[in-house]
Amino acid sequence: MLPTDSALVLFSGGQDSTTCLAWALKHYARVETIGFDYGQRHAVELTVRPQLIASLRALNPAWDARLGEDHMIDLSLISRISQTAMTHDIAIETQANGLPNTFVPGRNLLFMTVAATVAYRRGLTVLVGGMCETDFSGYPDCRDDTMKALQVALNLGMDTRTKLETPLMWRDKRQTWELAQDLGGTPLVDLIRSGTHTCYLGERGALHDWGYGCGTCPACELRARGYRQFTGTGN
Repeated sequence: MLPTDSALVLFSGGQDSTTCLAWALKHYARVETIGFDYGQRHAVELTVRPQLIASLRALNPAWDARLGEDHMIDLSLISRISQTAMTHDIAIETQANGLPNTFVPGRNLLFMTVAATVAYRRGLTVLVGGMCETDFSGYPDCRDDTMKALQVALNLGMDTRTKLETPLMWRDKRQTWELAQDLGGTPLVDLIRSGTHTCYLGERGALHDWGYGCGTCPACELRARGYRQFTGTGN
């Protein structure tokens, strides 16, 4: 516990951000959350956010005491200036530059910049995000170097000493499930499995052993493989 620090968690309603929120609630005495409506194709993640927050409060009285205000920000301009499979109804495929067309240029840079602005106003000293370059689709704005450079730029531009924490940066999806187990035991794992949403296509029909989703998009494949490695039920 770091009682002098306070955190703002980028909380989408997905597996990674929910794990990061639990991590922040363990480490910081005061925690707030921020979410972004950017015209995402899987907007169902915004629908599950409030219930996830309520469920996390119910899991642990100490977390309930530490968890403060939730901020929802309209960043729909992202969908208006980008043409990606995350923001438009187009097939997921690899682009000429080698990146999947689910990459939304500038998204995490904007997210962190807006979060830093809210943190400045709210007196919060740490930004927590679920960026990871271990099990990921190659997004350049998820890389550790990007986050370190952004931390320098934000602190120079705002004259602050805000820290950017990425607890999942060097964890694969199996290790992310293991972290959830360590933080909140089986109740947290079950909540993440059934309550969060990660599928790029927004599919929330049948509940699989690893959670809801289409089962074929990159996000579902990573999540399913990590869960089965975590439970020892497959590769």
